[in-house]
Amino acid sequence: MKKNRWFLKLILMGGLAVVVIIILSGLLLKVITRHNNELAVPDFSGMNVTEAQRVANKHNLRLDVTDSVFLPRVARGVIFRQNPIAGTHVKKNRRILLTINSVEPKKISMPSLIGYSFRQAKAELEAKNLNVGKLIYSDDIATNNVLSQLYRGRNIESGTPIETESYIDLELGLSSDQNMTHIPSVIGFSYLTARDIILDNSLNIGNLFFDASVKTYSDTISSFVIKQFPEPSDSLETLYGSNLNLTLSADRSKIESVKR
Repeated sequence: MKKNRWFLKLILMGGLAVVVIIILSGLLLKVITRHNNELAVPDFSGMNVTEAQRVANKHNLRLDVTDSVFLPRVARGVIFRQNPIAGTHVKKNRRILLTINSVEPKKISMPSLIGYSFRQAKAELEAKNLNVGKLIYSDDIATNNVLSQLYRGRNIESGTPIETESYIDLELGLSSDQNMTHIPSVIGFSYLTARDIILDNSLNIGNLFFDASVKTYSDTISSFVIKQFPEPSDSLETLYGSNLNLTLSADRSKIESVKR
């Protein structure tokens, strides 16, 4: 009888030891992984690196500048993009990757685009870190053949030093028998992707409208199209060089709703 009691006591003690080990292991695992000890990443956009470092120190985060761009409409030396984005929940000591706007703009030599097709000219500008600006159409025998290249309303000669990321307007030919294009759908696309689609269809971006979620230039770049005018059509056509007006939002709930 005593032996049975001793054996039962031994089993109970063993079970209790297992329970204690499980509880201690769970507590230790929480400490090691900092379970439920995550924090929201602050928004560093618009700050310089010194300001951002102060904020990061308060939140036990590490900053690492990994890239730079040059955007004329953004203050020099400020943070333009971050990864993970603001609001993401991360653990302490997480490394935040930053892209800053260069203090000094880089300059390159303006290429010669005269005689190129629009697609060739666009590829050449992108290779030089330049952007296509407005498409200006003039009567010519060859549609979308580059007649002249302009910067800030004036002709710019090849070889002229110019800041990267500048916008180059292109005067393009327009023949009477090839001057109409369909209106593409850019709903749900990012602003930059929508801009590419519009240009590739020989159209221009007209007016831009923003909802309350778009507050900075950085927001504009990362925003999505939630409305366009004129609306897309596979049957109706419009003249080359026409404007397409866009409404943009950085609110992801609206974006997902529009995509559905």
